[in-house]
Amino acid sequence: MKNQKKRQKEKGGKKIINVPSVKLKVDSLNRISLEKIVSGKIRQVSRELGKGLRFINSHPRSVTVFGSARFKEDNIYYQKAREIGSLIIENGFAVVTGGGPGIMEGANRGAFESQGPSLGLTIELPTEQVINPYVNGYENFEFFFTRKLCLSFSAEAFIFMPGGYGTLDEFFEMITLIQTKKIPKIPVFLFGSEFWKPLDDFIKKSLIEKHKTISKGDEKIYTITDDPKKMVRMIKKAKIRMG
Repeated sequence: MKNQKKRQKEKGGKKIINVPSVKLKVDSLNRISLEKIVSGKIRQVSRELGKGLRFINSHPRSVTVFGSARFKEDNIYYQKAREIGSLIIENGFAVVTGGGPGIMEGANRGAFESQGPSLGLTIELPTEQVINPYVNGYENFEFFFTRKLCLSFSAEAFIFMPGGYGTLDEFFEMITLIQTKKIPKIPVFLFGSEFWKPLDDFIKKSLIEKHKTISKGDEKIYTITDDPKKMVRMIKKAKIRMG
């Protein structure tokens, strides 16, 4: 094993590192092999989008709920998500989440307990795949961008509860799509004013008033609320999306 260890020698004041004598096999990437890899990924993406959109189209009335995967059952926002999931079902909509723990579990749990469609658009992870026990229908994705695309077309309304980078990423993508008219203007709710008010202040004071990086009126794309029943009543008035 001596020839596999790095040894340092001094020569002319410079350090010389002896590399291991064992050579690793390296496969060069040529045009043909690259085309095969790309073609395979394109086919996989196409299949994933096809099955995801078919799944969404099988539930034409739905509401998607986003939020942190870290909240436990005793967290107030988990409990609110559970209440909201139940209200969504009672008003004739399916509940869609990412199918994971935390807020997603809370919303799916409320839907499941109300005996309605409790759906998940799940993602394969490097370590483990966690699907909460209250999902009664799901589609699994390998690619984040295909999952996000399907989530963007998945509902008549979107509810964003407190969360981290993933929740914020989904929120800003959604309002960007609405702002640029890439998708119809549909209800976007930020539930929990204590959590969302600082972001709302930043958008209004910094982006609109000070730097003018967005237009006045862009802040009206979303609605901040603490009232689950009022929110669901507003959702009930939303038009059914036809793609």
